[in-house]
Amino acid sequence: MNEVGIVTLAFFGLVFLTIWMGVKLVAQGSKQVVQRLGKYHKTLGPGLNWIMPYVDQVAYKVTTKDIVMDIPSQEVITQDNAVIIANAVSYINIVAPEKAVYGVEDYRLAIKTLVQTSLRSIIGEMKLDDALSSRELIKARLKEAISDDIADWGITLKTVEIQDITPSGTMQNAMEEQAAAERQRRAVVTRAEGEKAAAILEAEGRLAASKRDGEAQVVLAEASKTAITKVAEAIQNKELPVMYILGEKYVDAIRDMSVSENAKTILLPADLPAAIRGMLGGGK
Repeated sequence: MNEVGIVTLAFFGLVFLTIWMGVKLVAQGSKQVVQRLGKYHKTLGPGLNWIMPYVDQVAYKVTTKDIVMDIPSQEVITQDNAVIIANAVSYINIVAPEKAVYGVEDYRLAIKTLVQTSLRSIIGEMKLDDALSSRELIKARLKEAISDDIADWGITLKTVEIQDITPSGTMQNAMEEQAAAERQRRAVVTRAEGEKAAAILEAEGRLAASKRDGEAQVVLAEASKTAITKVAEAIQNKELPVMYILGEKYVDAIRDMSVSENAKTILLPADLPAAIRGMLGGGK
C-alpha cells in the first residue's frame, strides 16, 4: 500500500470516528447530560442526537424512570420520650437531570438523609399513641416537608410511604406490662363493684326485713291492745273472770315447761298451804 492509500484510509477512519463521536443514540427512559469543554451544554433526550465531536462529551447518564428508594430503619424518640423504630420508602422521578447532577453531590444519599431527618422531626413532635396510629398524617407531613427541597434538584417526589413504625423491644415489653397492669386493675375494679353491689343488696334486704318485723310488731301490739280493751270491757270490775284468765295462762305455761325434754324445774305455788286448803275444800 502506497502513501496515498494510507492517507486515504486514515482520512476515512478519522471521518468515521468523528461521526461516531458526534452521533448519540439515547434509549427510551433515560437522558444524557452533555458538557462542552467542561461546562454544561445541553441534555439529550431519547432517540438520535448529534453533538460536536471532540468538543462535547456525555458527562452523565440519568434515568427518567421512577426510582424506588428504601429509607433505612432508624430509632426515633417521641414527644413523651418513647423509642420507636421507623422506616419508609420513597418514589422519585428526575425531571431535570442537569439539576440533579450539578445541584447536589449525590442526590440518592441526599434524599435518604433528608427523609430520615424529616421523619425524626415529625415523629418527635408526636406522642407514642399518635405516632403509632397516624401513618397517613406522618406521610402527608413528610411529603410536604421534602417536596420543595428536592424540587431544587430537579427531582419530583411521587409519594412516600411509611413501611413500618413499631416500638422498640424495650418499649414493647413496657407496653405489655402496662397492658397487663391495666387488665388487672380493671379486674379489681369489676370485682370491687360486684362486692359493693352485693353488699348494697344485702343491706337493702336487711332493711326491708327490719321494716317488715317492725310492721309485724306494730300489728301484734295493735291486736294486743284491742284484745285487752275487749277483755277490760267484758270483765269491768269483776275479779273472778280476771283470776280465771290468769289461772288459765299459768296452767298453760306450766304445761309447756313440763313437756320439755330437759325440764328439771319443779314449780310450786307461792302460797302452798293456801293451795292445799283450797284443794281440800277449806278455802277460808
